[in-house]
Amino acid sequence: MKLIFEKGKPGRRGFTQARADVPEVKPIDKRCVRKDMPRLASVSELDVIRHYSGLSRLNYSVDTNFYPLGSCTMKYNPKFTERIASLEGFTGVHPLLPQLSGGGMLAQGSLEVLYETERLLAEITGMNAFTMQPMAGAHGELTGNMLIAAYHKANGSRRKYVIVPDSSHGTNPASAAIAGYEVIVIKTAADGYMDLEEYKKRMNNDVAAVMLTCPDTLGLFNPHIKEISDIAHKAGALMYYDGANLNAMLGKCRPGDIGFDVVHINLHKTFATPHGGGGPGAGPVGVGEKLADFLPIPRVVRHADGTFALDYHRHKSIGYIAPFYGNFGVILKAYAYMLFLGKEGLIEAAEAAVLNANYCLSRLKDHYDLPYDKRCMHECVFSAARQALGGVHAIDIAKYLIDKGYHPPTVYFPLIVKEALMIEPTETESKETMDEFIDTMIEIARLAKENPSAVTQAPLHMPVKRLDETKAAREPNLRWQPQ
Repeated sequence: MKLIFEKGKPGRRGFTQARADVPEVKPIDKRCVRKDMPRLASVSELDVIRHYSGLSRLNYSVDTNFYPLGSCTMKYNPKFTERIASLEGFTGVHPLLPQLSGGGMLAQGSLEVLYETERLLAEITGMNAFTMQPMAGAHGELTGNMLIAAYHKANGSRRKYVIVPDSSHGTNPASAAIAGYEVIVIKTAADGYMDLEEYKKRMNNDVAAVMLTCPDTLGLFNPHIKEISDIAHKAGALMYYDGANLNAMLGKCRPGDIGFDVVHINLHKTFATPHGGGGPGAGPVGVGEKLADFLPIPRVVRHADGTFALDYHRHKSIGYIAPFYGNFGVILKAYAYMLFLGKEGLIEAAEAAVLNANYCLSRLKDHYDLPYDKRCMHECVFSAARQALGGVHAIDIAKYLIDKGYHPPTVYFPLIVKEALMIEPTETESKETMDEFIDTMIEIARLAKENPSAVTQAPLHMPVKRLDETKAAREPNLRWQPQ
């Protein structure tokens, strides 16, 4: 496919600029006038339309095909939530309006959405209060660690460590380190869970918190979670819940009920508001009662007369962590999603997510290695170690799937699984769609044994074939230059 600069002829244009209908009052300062014409493509309107329509067909999205990527991002957003988020009563509100004198009365609907979303999330997670400000999961993690630090400081303790398992998301130790903590990593035992004996040995009175993803990145729910929580609390540490995988637990288990003190939720995952391409997302953070006073400002409060307002007078607050009130459009879509599904619908979504993942696991376990052979939750993690013995690696399987029209699953994560393939079908896909994908994965396993080169040379039918990925990342060539 040619670049837009490679199309057309000099002087060709796709628009007609109207004559100025106002007199020139003062000539533009010559220092501000460019000496050369801008290097824009000279193409017709039809060429422009065809070019960008062609680019749109190259974009992969859930609207076009199955997206089995195991991630902290949901792959589907109901179209009705998009309509809700585009209502003029929400999109037309200036973000400064609630802060102006009397302006809050003109933004009551928006403030009510923030307040009610907080209360819904608190009920779902078993928390006391929420802040809606964090822009994504990692931002929520940092906010949570700042709340933990503020809590310990207020209690006269300056603790040094945060414990994370070796299967954690990479943002967990990164967020703890940015917040000023040293990280203690606990290995995964042979059963697939964080090594409980090592955890007991490493716990001490200098540990500020334990950060756990639940279910974890292996797709497993740790049966020792209550014991882990009790050990942490006995040492004065807090429990942090990485809520990236909460979609497996909706209505089944509340983090607050099993000992967690701080929770972040990826609204762009569990509540169907995806943020592909880096944004926008939302990572609200909830806390138990003993940490509520430390939440960021402003807080949305409801007065006795039923009106809503912003409260800045929180002397224990960690302060501002984001502009305004978070990514309001994402929050609004999640609010609409929760209201539409209701309690029964959210539970059904969790059950479907777990059922779909276990269906994939049961059909593929004879064709790929299963490092931890047990029932999974929302995602299943295989290993292509068997295929790698014949020269077909996880990355090759991913490339072959691209040729077949599928977005690849997550590869090489979790890091503790050699040649990892993480598959998350989500709650929204049909059995027929999953069967087509699974049949393709079985075909790949067969080719890996019978004709490995058919897999290792893929993709053959894409505009971009096999790149030197390291060089592409370190020496990107992104700018067109005329010949």
